[in-house]
Parts: sequence; C-alpha cells; structure tokens
Amino acid sequence: MAQPDCREENSYSLSSGIITNLHSYFGNSHLVNNLISQIPAVSIREELSSEFFTLENSSAQDSGGLDESRGSLNQLEDGGSPIDISSAIRAVALKSTWNLGKMHSIPKLFSVPSLGEANSTLSVLDEEGKSSEGVVDSDDEEVLSISFQSKYIHIFPLYQDYCLQAVRDDLHRLNKSYVSELITPQYLRGLQPHLIAQCNFPQLDPPEATPSSPPPHPIRVTPCTLWQDLDEVKTSGLLKSLTIREIRLQESMFELIGSEASYLRSLGVAVNHFHASKALKQTLSQMEHHILFSNIRRVMAASEKFLMDLEMRLGESVLISQLGDIVLKHCPEFHTLYVPYVTNMMYQEALINQLLQQNRDFLSLLKKLESDPVCQRQSLKSFLVLPFQRITRVKLLLENILKLTEPDSDSASYLEKAIEAIHEIVAECDRGVQKMKQIEELVCLEMLLDFGKVKSVPLVVSGRFMVHQGPMRQLTVVGTYNSKTSFISIYLHLFNDLLIISLKKDQQFIVVDHAEFPTHVRIEHLKTEILGLPPDSFLLHLSHSQTGHPTAMILLTYTRSDKEAWMKVLSSKQ
Repeated sequence: MAQPDCREENSYSLSSGIITNLHSYFGNSHLVNNLISQIPAVSIREELSSEFFTLENSSAQDSGGLDESRGSLNQLEDGGSPIDISSAIRAVALKSTWNLGKMHSIPKLFSVPSLGEANSTLSVLDEEGKSSEGVVDSDDEEVLSISFQSKYIHIFPLYQDYCLQAVRDDLHRLNKSYVSELITPQYLRGLQPHLIAQCNFPQLDPPEATPSSPPPHPIRVTPCTLWQDLDEVKTSGLLKSLTIREIRLQESMFELIGSEASYLRSLGVAVNHFHASKALKQTLSQMEHHILFSNIRRVMAASEKFLMDLEMRLGESVLISQLGDIVLKHCPEFHTLYVPYVTNMMYQEALINQLLQQNRDFLSLLKKLESDPVCQRQSLKSFLVLPFQRITRVKLLLENILKLTEPDSDSASYLEKAIEAIHEIVAECDRGVQKMKQIEELVCLEMLLDFGKVKSVPLVVSGRFMVHQGPMRQLTVVGTYNSKTSFISIYLHLFNDLLIISLKKDQQFIVVDHAEFPTHVRIEHLKTEILGLPPDSFLLHLSHSQTGHPTAMILLTYTRSDKEAWMKVLSSKQ
C-alpha cells in the first residue's frame, strides 16, 4: 500500500459538529484541548522531516538519533561481551566495503560485521583464531583435521546426490502410480533446488539462478550401498537367520553411517577445495572469507569424529547393536558448532549474492572452482547449506531407527534421548535465526528514526522485538474558534515493550511521541456514529509519554482488518 505523505490530509468529510460531539462524549474539554495542543508540534515535525537527509548526511550530523541511542545487547547465552549496536552500525555504515549508498538502498548485509566483530555466537569469529584486530588470521588457523581414514566415504556419493536419492526413495514409499512418473531421470534434475527450499529456513531465500551456477544437466543418482550388500554381511550368513524387520533395522542404522560418510565427503570438498583455495581467499577480505565459510572446518572435524565412532561400532560387529548412544555422545559438540553456523547462514547467503554481483574476481574464481570434477557440477551454495540439511536429516534417520527398535529397550531409550537432543539443536538454531532477524530489524529501523527534539530512547536492546507496525491517521483540530478537524498521516511501531509514534517522510520516521508498552498504553473503543467519526476510529491513551504528561489521540486505520489487528496487539500484555 502506498504510504501517504505526512502532510497529506484525509479526504473524509467530517461533520461540522464533531468538536461539540467530542466535548459531549468525554464530558470535558481535556481531550479536545489535547488534540488542539498537538498542532504546533505536528507542524514542527513536518518542517524537520523536510530537512532530514540520507544516511551519509545524517551520519555526519549530531541529530540525536544514533548518537543518543546507545542501546546494546546484554550478554548472550554464551557469555559474550555486550555489543553497542548503534555505534557499531554507524561505523559500518561509513565503510565503503559495504557500499551502503543511499538510505533506501541499504543492503540487508549491513549488520554482519558489527555483530560479528563483537560476539562469537553471532558470527563465530573466535572459532578459528583471531588476529590482533579481531579478524580471523589465516596464519594462526588451527589444523582441525584428525587422522582418520573412513572405510566407506569413497563408496558413497556427495551428500547432494544422497539427498536426491533419499527424495526418490520417499517418493517410492508413497506407492502412488502418478508419483512414479516424477522419479524418472528427466524429472530428477528439477528436485535439487527444492532440497534447499524444503529446509523451511526463514533466513535463506529460495535458491535462484546465479552467475556462478553450473549449467543445467541431468543428475545421475545411483543407489547407495546397503548394509546387506557389504562383503562382511554376505560372508557372515546373517541374512539367512534375520527376519525382515531385523534386516530393515540394520539397514536404517547403516544409512546413518553411510549418509554421514556422504556428508563428510561433501564437507571435504567445501573445506579442502573452496575454503582452502588461496586464490579465492585473495579475492575476499578476511571478514568476508570468514562470514562465507563460518566454522565449517570445525563442523567437518566433528563429522570426522562422529563417523569414526560409527564405523568403529560397525567394526566391532557386523550386526550393529545400537547407534543412539553414539549420537547422544556427540550432541553437545553438535550443539556448539551447528547453532552458530546455521544462525550465520542468513548472512552467508546474503554475502555470496552480493559478491556474485559486485566482485568480478570472486565470480571468475568461483566459476573455475565449481567446474572442477571434484565438485561434480555442484555449486558452492549447495555445499554451504549442507550442515543445516544434515542436522535436520539426522533427526529423521533416528526416528526411522526408533520405529524398528524394540520398545522399552536400552537402544530405544538412547534413541529417544538422542532425538530429543537433536530436536533441541534444531530448535536452538531456529531461535538463533529469529533472534538475528529481530536484531537486524531493530538496527535497520534505528538508522531510520529521527528523534529530533523528542527525548531519544535506545532502540536496540536485549529482548526487544517488533510486534506490529504500519500507517494510521490521527484526528487533529485546527484553530480555537470555528475549529476544523482533519486527519494527518502517522506511523506506529509497536515493540514488545515500547510504542513509537512518528511521521513518515520518504524513508525517515520523524518521532513525535513514544511510551512504555504496555504499562503506559491503553486503547478505548469509541461510539463513532454518535461522534460522527469514521467507523475504524479508536482512542489511544498514553498515561506517560515522552513529554512526561498523559496524552490521548483519536486514530483511524485504513481498513477494518487493520483496526482489528491494532486493537488486538495494543490490548495484549506482552
């Protein structure tokens, strides 16, 4: 919906007796006088809004917006130091590296360095060693690879192809004739983009064609090795003595092993081919290189240790006893590594898209790397999204094993605990992503707010998040005698603990009032027909606004649904 200018008056024709009706309705003239008293302030704010410039100009002035806003995140769960988002973002905004340009073209990636430079949970900058400036120093990187040679890693495809095979198997299980048509080779190549899209990850945009993406081609998906196809199993004679259910149980446990080998193989490409490329690294800043790859080397090292334990269990006996205990053992490390990695994926995705558009050297090197046979025509993006795909897939694999495991057994108990632990990791990843979205939203908005002569408040504080926002109209009264009424356009930002009322001018918000929510905010239904007001009007009370005095205003939403939404959120107790 196009937003009206703050000077615009509403065309709704008000009855000539509305002032009288207001006096009669409220029993005194306090509200009406309050409305009249707001007119000078509104005029001042309109003048201010016409003089408010873009980010470059405002950053050079002491307007009171960002300079007075010193809200910071308190210590996060990992005990990181507080972050002064306001000052950090101002510094970042002035860096040509990010090329912010005009206010209306601020890229979504702008908040990455400020958050990353200050806290390891947000961008894991301390995962692989720091230089004296707090940026990853490649010379001091720890060698994380362990001495382990997987017995099965080379007999399984890349994890991207394994996922395609898993999708095909799932389609087979549906046992629908029309579905079988979808798994023919010509349709399989269309499944790959959906593997990333199906992750239901809020920060990652659906994959789209990029200059670095390899040309479309048929993807050959070969059946992965089965437990019963292993030479050890064939020579043991177990297949003759086991029931179908027992064989299925062994196959489901071996799939966990085989898929981890496939996953580790793809991680090896991501780390040893892309991350370790000195030529690619030379096209990036140290910060960009770290944001792009995050802590993927440590994720690979954790996968190596996990696969080693899984293969050792299989080496103890070709008839696998259980695997839930091994998964449970590795869950603490998975939690430590996967939560920050997945949390950073929104910035990882944004950065790679920015680099593909603005960094020709990076684009050229990436095309060359992706064309190497080791990638099997897979893109860098498909390798970077693997950790999130894997942690969600492990939960499904464990659930399949549990379905075939004897209830009330030790194996079932370990599996249930492991599933719960993996689920918590995925949930924590989601919470981390949502927290980053909320922080970024606050940071972006703080750059757009101009408090002017209104007492400023820090916007970016720990625990604050946006609840609702949108345009509205406010009833104003002009003149003392022969008073006339009209509506001016305003904008409301409602947070879980704060309400900000402003005038929107271009891309800026000129703040006219704010109040603590819900403590000092109350709404009241109006008898609009009696008062001669539009039906979507309501009364907003601020018992203690920025002026220090109670105030009230009649507001009008643009639609009935808008009114219902605002009445609901303003009535709630956050």
